Amino acid sequence: MSSDSINTRRDFEELQKDVSNSPLWNRDLAPTTIKERTWSTWNIAALWIGMSVVITTYTLAGGFIEAGMNWWQAMITILLGNTIVLIPMILNAHAGTKYGVSFPVLSRAAFGTVGANVPAMLRAVVACGWFGIQTWIGGTAIDALLSLMFPAWKTLFGGAAVLEVAIHTWIAFFLFWGIQVFIILKGVEGIKHLETWSAPLLLIGGLVLLIWASWRAGGLGHVLTQSAALQKQQNTFWTIFPGALTASVGYWATLSLNIPDFTRYAQSQRSQMLGQALGLPLTMTAFAFIGVAVTSATLLIYGVAIPNPVDLMSRFDSVVIVLFATAVIFAAQLTTNMAANVVSPSNDFSNLNPRLISYVTGGLITAVIGVLMMPWKLMSSMGAYIFTWLIGYSGLMGAIAGILICDYWVLRKRRLLLAELFNPNGIYRYSNGVNWRAIITLVVAIVPVVPGFIRAASTPGGQVSNPNPLDTLYTYAWFVTFGLGFVIYYVLMKSEVQRSQQ
Repeated sequence: MSSDSINTRRDFEELQKDVSNSPLWNRDLAPTTIKERTWSTWNIAALWIGMSVVITTYTLAGGFIEAGMNWWQAMITILLGNTIVLIPMILNAHAGTKYGVSFPVLSRAAFGTVGANVPAMLRAVVACGWFGIQTWIGGTAIDALLSLMFPAWKTLFGGAAVLEVAIHTWIAFFLFWGIQVFIILKGVEGIKHLETWSAPLLLIGGLVLLIWASWRAGGLGHVLTQSAALQKQQNTFWTIFPGALTASVGYWATLSLNIPDFTRYAQSQRSQMLGQALGLPLTMTAFAFIGVAVTSATLLIYGVAIPNPVDLMSRFDSVVIVLFATAVIFAAQLTTNMAANVVSPSNDFSNLNPRLISYVTGGLITAVIGVLMMPWKLMSSMGAYIFTWLIGYSGLMGAIAGILICDYWVLRKRRLLLAELFNPNGIYRYSNGVNWRAIITLVVAIVPVVPGFIRAASTPGGQVSNPNPLDTLYTYAWFVTFGLGFVIYYVLMKSEVQRSQQ
């Protein structure tokens, strides 16, 4: 059973007897059985449709156009970025489907049974930030609906504010937050059904919005011509392209790591590969296109660009229309948050202490930290969102991806000792549970992009006016750290892996 997937209930029961007393084991982190692998190609595709159709996707291309791209350049950049990130996505997904293990458990092979907490926590912190961002956007949609239905809502508590945010907005935010906490308590299977049923609604909602905007603005061709008015800067395409491409890759760099959290439930490798290929690049590009087209149309319809669909929704007088729009936005934020920003950190926090922290407890920790990270600050400007948040964390994720792919595909040739992943004194213990070669690789791979990140983070809008070579290197953060992580880890670990397999 050392190099095979768990194929039967008997295999699972045998493994459970071996490792169920281990401090590294709990029922949520245990390998999935064949009975639990119910996700079809459609379920995987629906997962990506649900995660891609979200307001941050809607506004992504608009940020590129603001920086100086035209609409089709922005579309090509997003399509290319998502096609590139699909490669490590499918590669990391393979181990989840073959062995039924989640991302933090898979990380034990490369980082050690204790060291795996380092990449797991780095991934978890980013997920908490995303959870807060998506919850904030969903809460503002509820706030807009209540303001339209009940005009007195806007003057609740006399219009008083806390941290420069109106109290009625806080109430809507925590209402949406509470709904998500309720779903967290239902577990991963509830997320599968949520994504499957929401995907058609999201596709229909996006199409309706595009048709309405094109009709009101005098045709799609006219709308796209108007998109040039969204440009706020006159940068050349090749000046913006590196950072925009890295941001497009970085958008899903997180999921390219923790995709085993989902593919461990896939029916087959074909299901996970085909489902991801069908669900990710085209959906991301199509919904980003809708965002550009509709935002451009608002210039013609209202005389001002409205990049946020929540703000656009408040322009309608019909409660029925607003209800439909709210339902679509609500479903978009909910499906993305539950899948992209709860499943992974729940497993990651559980990996810290499997005996004390369950999947549900990890999800509740995520929900609390997501608020403490002040999402309203993370979304303060599109420039900061793209050039600081997306590119910045892509550097961390790229290095981890390089290490994991090198370890599983090149050094171990897709062979893992499954029971040993749950053995605190086994071959993946390394030195006191930590593979220092992986930790050193992670640090060294990240160092070259740190100066550029610091400069971008300290610059309003995230774009440095006179970039030096380190700033330029930073714009390729994911690619730089992925390449360095892969090569350095290979050099440091080749002889070690060969010894362990003899």
